[in-house]
Amino acid sequence: MSATTDTDSAAERTTTTVHLRATGHVRDATETPHQAFTFEGDTLRDLLETFFEQRPDLAEMLIAETETEATTGGWARPPKNLPGTWHKNPEGEQTKPYARVLVNGKFNEVLDGFDTRIEDGDRVSFVYPFIFCC
Repeated sequence: MSATTDTDSAAERTTTTVHLRATGHVRDATETPHQAFTFEGDTLRDLLETFFEQRPDLAEMLIAETETEATTGGWARPPKNLPGTWHKNPEGEQTKPYARVLVNGKFNEVLDGFDTRIEDGDRVSFVYPFIFCC
């Protein structure tokens, strides 16, 4: 019996292939708005780290590093007691205002954030809609 090595651990790493989609400003920034994307791991965090290594410009477009970057001012004041369950991803794991990351059509915030498990064939979407004003 041989001892376990780093090579053995790497061979056991899971690879996952997803259908990656992009809309709005993200679509404009990519050459291929629809693509199969394979990465090592099985979480949204693994996918994002791999994808953003290749496209750091999209990380800057989508991911907020601070709470301030993740917040936008609104016209209406929210009620003191919001209905339902409200939570945000931790600082550094939030999207910028109006940008979203979806897994199979659901915002990552309503799943397990960046720790959401991903399986082969899942759909992951980067959404940053066009917003026009005055």
